[in-house]
Order: sequence, then structure tokens, then C-alpha cells
Amino acid sequence: MRRGAVNRVLLALVGVLLLALGGSVLAVGLGAPPPRHWIHSGPHDVLLSRAERTRWRDTGWWWPVVIAALAVLVLLALWWLAAVLRRRRLGEVLVDTGDGAGALLRGRTLESALAADAGRQEGVAHSEILLTGRRRTSPEARVRLRLEPHVDPGPSLSDFTARALAHARESAGLVSLPAEVWLRAVRHRAERVS
Repeated sequence: MRRGAVNRVLLALVGVLLLALGGSVLAVGLGAPPPRHWIHSGPHDVLLSRAERTRWRDTGWWWPVVIAALAVLVLLALWWLAAVLRRRRLGEVLVDTGDGAGALLRGRTLESALAADAGRQEGVAHSEILLTGRRRTSPEARVRLRLEPHVDPGPSLSDFTARALAHARESAGLVSLPAEVWLRAVRHRAERVS
């Protein structure tokens, strides 16, 4: 759940940095006075001088390494972009109504119903649900339960699967609803023993 926020913040920082760098290069190229510690002296200065371009000409490994490193960087950027753009959350669940047509249930509706059902469970302080998968096949649930400090996780997990998860599966008319459940205790102050 927090990974998406980290990705967005990281993307925003990289975007601002690239925008500032590209904008300053464009401004200097269009004739704006360069800053004091600028790497080039003006709009007619080149990015790489002739000496810098021919410096590694005699070593046969230099340019293939540079091109390979840039290619790996581009592939990593494309992979990151694809990972960010990929929808992980299930938008709709196809519910079999028995008449052959079926009905569509919003994924967020099922998530909120399952979270509310889990939140009513004894010893659960907070619950977060994320449905993944495809709407035509069986969806999967990623569940995070924060338990009160005094709660035993084993019975709490059994209670969640027997009640809340089974209720969600039956009410949506799903054959199965596999779930990956993370259990975590709520932080609390140490109790004094006298």
C-alpha cells in the first residue's frame, strides 16, 4: 500500500530534477546568461569537446560500455514505468446471477465490505483490503490486519477466513477467493507490572 506512494514521490523528484536540468540547458541554449558554476560558457559551447570525445578512442572497451550502460538505464526506466502504470487493483468482479448474463460488482465495494466485516472482528484494530486479478477469473485478496496487542494471531486468522472472507466469497458468488494475509500488532506503550 505504501509502495505506490513511494513510487509517486520518487517519480515526482526525478521529474522535477530532469525538468530543471533540461529547462536550464534550454534556457542557456536560447541565450540566457549561464549561472556562475555552469559547466558550459554559453549557447555556442558544445556538450563534449573534441578532446573529450576522442579521449577514449584508442581503448576499444569504452564506447561499448557506455552504450550498454545507457541501454540498461533505458530498460530499467521502461520497466519502472510499466510497473507504475500497471493496474494492480481489480476494478470489477463478475458475479454469476444464475440467468447467464451476470452482474458487475465494483472491486472497491467488495474491498470496503470485506474491510468492514474484518474490522468488526474481535481484536482487529484496522484492516486494509486490496483485490487483484481479473474480473472473469477468480480474484485474489491482499489483506493487512492490525491486531490489538492482546490478540492471538492464529485464532484471529482462522476467524477472518471462516467469517469475513467466506462471507465475501459467498455474497459475490465466487467459487474461491484466495487471500494473502499479513498480520501486524498495533503499537502500544509498555504496561507496568507491579
